[in-house]
Order: sequence, then C-alpha cells, then structure tokens
Amino acid sequence: MSALAVEHLPAGGDDWDRLVSLWEEMDWPEGCRVEIIQGLITVTPAPANRHNLIAADLNRALAAEVPDEWAVFQTLAMAIPSRSGMYIPDVVVIPRAVVLDAKGENFVPAAAAELVVEITSHSSLRHDRLVKPAGYARAGVPLYLLVDGFAPGGPTITLYGEPKEDVYRVLQSGKFGETFHLPAPFDLDLSTSDFPT
Repeated sequence: MSALAVEHLPAGGDDWDRLVSLWEEMDWPEGCRVEIIQGLITVTPAPANRHNLIAADLNRALAAEVPDEWAVFQTLAMAIPSRSGMYIPDVVVIPRAVVLDAKGENFVPAAAAELVVEITSHSSLRHDRLVKPAGYARAGVPLYLLVDGFAPGGPTITLYGEPKEDVYRVLQSGKFGETFHLPAPFDLDLSTSDFPT
C-alpha cells in the first residue's frame, strides 16, 4: 500500500473539503482503490481474485434478501469527515434513496449504511481490523462484518455491532466453512463453505 505525500489534514471544515477535492480530481492509477484513511490518501492495488470471489458471494447473498428500497454495492465510497476518512468497503448495504440524494456524486455519508463488509488482504490488515471499524462505529453504522482470511487462528468472519463512539461490540464470530447468521434486519444465513482460503 502506498500513501500520497500530502500533509495530514485534520477532520472537518475547509481542510476536509480540500482533501476530498484532491481525491476526486486527481488522475489515479486505473484499477487501484483510492481511499482517504486518517487524513492520508492511500492507493492500493486491485483486490486479488480470492478476495473478489468472497465479495461476489456476499453481494449475491445479500442482494437476494434485502428490501427493494435498499441496494448492495461493491466499491461505493463512504465519507466519514469526523475521522478524516473516505472508505471504500468491499460490500455495503445502504438505502437506494441515500445514493440518489447524496451531496457528492462520488460518495455517500457512511452514517446511512445498514451494513459494511471489509475483506482483509495483505495490504489492508491494519486498516480493516482497527482503523476502519473505529470510523464506521464513529459514523454509527449499525453492523460491521469483517471477513479475515489472515486471522492468526485461521480464516474467520466476525460481526460487530452496537457502535459506541469509536468502538463496536463483537456480536458473533465463526470460521470459514461454517454457516454464519446475520441478525435482523437481514435475518440471513450466510454459507462460508465456498470462501477461498
């Protein structure tokens, strides 16, 4: 992962607006994921095939179950100005109206998401395990699902909820290969047996 050499900008105000403008206007490398993480613009390579297969499986399962007024997206940018963040989760469930009514054409407010999913890769471990959950919790996203193929005890899937300030509570955790239940408002059993390791 690399970071664009720009000064670290504090959250909010004109500095945040300048950083978002830079993020939107620069000519970034094709196929890379460009996010703002803790006030720094980060550029990461496109996800690996295994990563994309997990995202596709989750997207398909969620899309079959969410209400018509919600949508499931991959690579939708989500603004968290209070954390100087513009995160691009691997999968997000959000009301369709929010996407249509968003102030920016390239991002939506993270606070509107119902569920965000991050799938770890070698380049994103720290951000997916620590930085992004704190940002999503601060924004008030009710559910954060971490699919961690690099967990020390073996590949795991962990659901976090009940955000308070920058912290989530672990609601449940399981291993790849098990059926994993997403609670209401989803009430969905996710099969992880096809998740590549």
